Amino acid sequence: MLSITSNYETLIAIQALRRTNNDLRAVDRQIATGLKVGSPKDDGAIWSIAQQQRSEIASLNVVKGSLVRGQSATDVAIAAGENVVGILSQMKAKALAASDTSLTNNERSALNDDFVALKEELAALVTMAEFDGINLIEDNAVDFSAIANTSGVGKITVKAQDLSLGGPNVTVSATASMNNAPQASSMINTVEQSIQNVTKAVARLGTGHSALTRHFDFVSKLQDTMEAGVSHLVDADLTKAASLREALLARQEMGVQSLSIANRMPTLLASLFRD
Repeated sequence: MLSITSNYETLIAIQALRRTNNDLRAVDRQIATGLKVGSPKDDGAIWSIAQQQRSEIASLNVVKGSLVRGQSATDVAIAAGENVVGILSQMKAKALAASDTSLTNNERSALNDDFVALKEELAALVTMAEFDGINLIEDNAVDFSAIANTSGVGKITVKAQDLSLGGPNVTVSATASMNNAPQASSMINTVEQSIQNVTKAVARLGTGHSALTRHFDFVSKLQDTMEAGVSHLVDADLTKAASLREALLARQEMGVQSLSIANRMPTLLASLFRD
């Protein structure tokens, strides 16, 4: 029914154009932000899931940071341990040379001075083997426990290895010396045993470092997978959005034309009554 008091066709055209404009704004927002779900208004359930996953991803960065800290501290301890083995090898050579009964007192004293200097170098090295306040080879060193998961319950522990003088691994005492051939001969066995102990201790540190590295790789892959999952949930398909935008622009143009035609209907109806 045609009427000059109410234009139902105009209302229908306005509603259709409003829907098109709303759809066009939504597509433009996707193109501008790259997100199909950028706020709870877009899809509350998906937005909530994405936020939870983002929180978990951020927590995994803390886990990775703890693992890297442990790796670095263990790297320093291993490097120092390798040097300790080298110093002990030199100390063994000095002891072997000093065990020669044909040496003069001055010659043996010179070898002993070298031995003592190497011993002091070893002690200083062990003290300096620290990263960010963590020293895994000093006297009374504490085990390092890295955070293994986002709940904070799981841990990956690297056992400390005491490489200090007079400790369980380096059995050469801080006051050891070689004043005569028998002392030097006895020192050969002591240093040899220390070399074996330290070698095993450094190997244990290497095992701990490998555990940290494997877990770091796992956490990195887990984080990448979760980030990809969030992307699938919230990222917009820009190719599809661009095509849809072109279709909506065409629909908008047609809607404007329909509204224009509908607006002319009362004028056309009134013209029927003119002279």
